[in-house]
Amino acid sequence: MIENLQEIKRMRKNLGINQKDLAAQAGVSQSLIAKIESGKLDPTFTKAKQIFRALEELQEKEEIKAKEIMNKKVVFVKANDKVKEIIAIMKRKGISQVPVLKNEKVCGLITEGTILKKLVQNPEKINYLRAEEIMEDAPPIVSPKTNLKILLELLKESQLILVAEKGETKGIISKTDLLDRI
Repeated sequence: MIENLQEIKRMRKNLGINQKDLAAQAGVSQSLIAKIESGKLDPTFTKAKQIFRALEELQEKEEIKAKEIMNKKVVFVKANDKVKEIIAIMKRKGISQVPVLKNEKVCGLITEGTILKKLVQNPEKINYLRAEEIMEDAPPIVSPKTNLKILLELLKESQLILVAEKGETKGIISKTDLLDRI
């Protein structure tokens, strides 16, 4: 327990808050925080729990969330759109990937890489292919409250992430969006 109590000071300093602010958040006195941090007092289990809960809440507030990173301008294409039209949209908008909709729901993803692979396989078919014939699986969809750690893990495996709330797309996060935030 003593080792954990020593974490209070480290966590508080990492959050950039003073003893008074932590005490107010935890519902304890500032002098209690000072005595615990200096090793002069072992708090009751209940008081220690209050302090650690307050630190966790403060840490959650500090973490960057999806809604802070996302780009609110999402460009979609439809499953029956021709690939040639999609290429034109991507060029015009300066984007390298685009989610695909079918019946107003995200059903896939088209990236520059997807298009290039199809071009290499059958360059003459580019005039006839439709989005649904070449699209990859749909990207992950997260809540606006999803934290940075989860976003980083998802972007290791996916080209982009969609941000949605109650079934409505609110934004998009690409690897570039995330790197711009760091």
